Amino acid sequence: MQLENLKTVDAEKLLSTPIKKTMFIVEGLIPQGVSILCGSSKIGKSWLMLWLGFQVAQGLSVWDIPAEKGDVLYLCLEDTLTRIQSRLYHLTETAPSNLRFAVMSSQIGCGLETEIKNYLAEFLQTKLIIIDTLQKVRNGKSGTGKNEMYGDDYDDISTLKRIADEYNIAVLLVHHLRKLKDSEDPFNQISGSTGITGAVDTAFLLKRDTAASDTATLIAKGRDIEMQQLKLRFVDRVWELIERKDQEKLQKEEIPDFLFRLLEFTKIKSEWCGSATELIEEMQKAEITPASVTRLISHFYYEILEPNEIEYRTKRTGSKRIIKLKHRNNYDGCDKENGMSVHPSFPSLTVTEERPAIKSQYPK
Repeated sequence: MQLENLKTVDAEKLLSTPIKKTMFIVEGLIPQGVSILCGSSKIGKSWLMLWLGFQVAQGLSVWDIPAEKGDVLYLCLEDTLTRIQSRLYHLTETAPSNLRFAVMSSQIGCGLETEIKNYLAEFLQTKLIIIDTLQKVRNGKSGTGKNEMYGDDYDDISTLKRIADEYNIAVLLVHHLRKLKDSEDPFNQISGSTGITGAVDTAFLLKRDTAASDTATLIAKGRDIEMQQLKLRFVDRVWELIERKDQEKLQKEEIPDFLFRLLEFTKIKSEWCGSATELIEEMQKAEITPASVTRLISHFYYEILEPNEIEYRTKRTGSKRIIKLKHRNNYDGCDKENGMSVHPSFPSLTVTEERPAIKSQYPK
């Protein structure tokens, strides 16, 4: 078979060529392409999808976030028209005619692609297709080996992604979680292989706070959106927004409280020198170990201390390591003579850009 030449574009031309930006169904949350919403069974995913389709079809905001108005196709493949009608009765007295439902469809590779394309040819204003659930449109060909499972998962999602990209629409898949929990990365709980999360453009994870709670957290991450968390409450069959946290806020919440207290401690002292054990004692922070102190300072230096003009130096003397903290000022010449190790950022002490100050938490 004769290979075709690769189609390339040079950086200069790419930089100077107008290209349409990614279209968002819900601004900053649901972009064009393939997204997947995962959650445990009976958590309320279908209620959320019905409400979302209802909002988009009318161009109404989603949790006060602007939404693009367009036709919506909802494949409710685990439901009946009777059940959908009952849900609509709970949500509204009037419903838009551009929100359409189907309770049966073919599977991927067995006719689903043609059905979707024929639908899009008839309803040209379609912006969103919801498939509830992904498993219902898969043909069960997945192999038993890890490589085979990954390939099958990736191929199935890629098939739907080609349609989404060709027609510039969003396809939102509803999927389940496996029972095994993962504290390191909750997205590892998505049922199937990593081929699913690797192929989708955006992934959403809906997790109830406790088994009996009416609140849940929706975690979102993707290629075209910043990672974010939305705190939701299930009220009268509608998921209402309590709080939305962007990536910057989430990153700050991951920073241990010790670093914020250390920041204020150093500002009050102006300069401090001693061992990690002595620092813990003076700060009255019994819950942290000496071994963790230097690790946390080094790991979060650029996020906390450096932007707030705190200098950090360290050296080992005999059996203990000495820490020197100083609210930014000129260096003492004796530091180099005494063998103090200078943090890599110290050669350039000038702050070249404004960075927001972090609120102090250390009690005065």
